[in-house]
Amino acid sequence: MDSIDKGIVSCLVANARASYADIGKSVNLSTPAVKRRVDRLLRTGVLRGFTAVVDPEALGWATEALVDIFCRNNVAPERIREHLEPFAEIAAAYTVTGAANVVVHLRARDIGKLETVLERLRGLDMVERTTSTVILSTLLDRRAGVGPR
Repeated sequence: MDSIDKGIVSCLVANARASYADIGKSVNLSTPAVKRRVDRLLRTGVLRGFTAVVDPEALGWATEALVDIFCRNNVAPERIREHLEPFAEIAAAYTVTGAANVVVHLRARDIGKLETVLERLRGLDMVERTTSTVILSTLLDRRAGVGPR
């Protein structure tokens, strides 16, 4: 990736709906040249796609928590993912170093629903225990392309 590719990626991160012409003005390239580069960035996996960023609260997911999951014995990441995939409330899941095996980011309608999801998680045969931290506010979220709320 050269500096022009990085400029194109920056433009798309800031506004995935930007036209190739607008991006071209920003990086000093023609519209067709920008399209060729974006196609190459997609083909090589630098860009994975384009998506809409939705405010979870607008969809009724007002409560968020980070949950450390401690697994019984040694559980393969693929098996963990299989167990977690059915949970619509899990926004993201990560294997981690440290005491916990997995950290999940949960979104729920309210504290009651969060408690229900935690009970379901604790009921999985691979889970020994969990610890939870409820998120009070988002200060910075670069992954989703949003800043302070």
